[in-house]
Amino acid sequence: MQEYTAEKSARLKNQVALVTGGGRGIGRAIARTLAGAGAAVAVLSRSSEELAETVCLVQQEGGYAAAYPADVTDAQAIQIAIRAIEQSLGPIDVLVNNAGTPKPLAPFVETDIGEWWRGMEVNLLGPVICTRHVLPGMISRRRGHIINISSGAGAMGMTNFSSYVCSKTALIRFTECLALENNSYGIAVFAIAPGTVRTAMTEFSLTSREGQKWLPWFKRLFDEGFTVPPERPATLVLELASGRADALSGRFISVYDDLEQLIANATDLQQRNLHALKVERLAEGTPNQSLTAIMAASRKVND
Repeated sequence: MQEYTAEKSARLKNQVALVTGGGRGIGRAIARTLAGAGAAVAVLSRSSEELAETVCLVQQEGGYAAAYPADVTDAQAIQIAIRAIEQSLGPIDVLVNNAGTPKPLAPFVETDIGEWWRGMEVNLLGPVICTRHVLPGMISRRRGHIINISSGAGAMGMTNFSSYVCSKTALIRFTECLALENNSYGIAVFAIAPGTVRTAMTEFSLTSREGQKWLPWFKRLFDEGFTVPPERPATLVLELASGRADALSGRFISVYDDLEQLIANATDLQQRNLHALKVERLAEGTPNQSLTAIMAASRKVND
């Protein structure tokens, strides 16, 4: 992990962060980075052993973390976990919805519907449940940061893992809706594309029988060096959680973007609705002026 200066180590001082999927991979890197910046970090996933490893690493680095085993798709378990976090650590200031799954990998026509929907539950319903239980407190305190770990795949159509792509697309749009609804409460919401990181999830896509069969191109990302270390998306999460990029709330941001440039052009991004999901149309098409006016009004309802 990177070394922190005294200034950086205090950026999230006295704040509480909840990181789902915090037992390994990107989630673990995020937990370590936020703890290194002064936050008390609650890490949540289904695996108690992996969570214990994350907590141990954070403690060795001089930070504070606590483990909360739970399934993000279990609304009752999440409610209990969040209540325990707030009683032990305090109100949650930063929520990082990171837990996810790439499964199933296959053409849709060959996919078990139950498994396909389970992917939607983990990647979309999980963030929805966690957000629903954290957001009321943020609204009452009129501050907070929610960071949804999406994927570049959420902004394009791709073959053979439609559940993952659809769930990540929906997560980006969910982010946009949350940002619009909660801007007036001082809450910033972001979706990020973390880049391709070597994690247990990507290992499954690389080495499993279905991954090798249906995603043969995926191996090239690693062979040709198109990968990033987990610390890179973790650092982006810290930058967003620190509040310095709140003018970009609602935007979909990649680890490959120049964050400083985005911040400098935040007004232009908002006015032109850049770094957001939208449908491009032929210039010759006749715009629906009534619909445009209605949509513009809906985006300002909570301003």
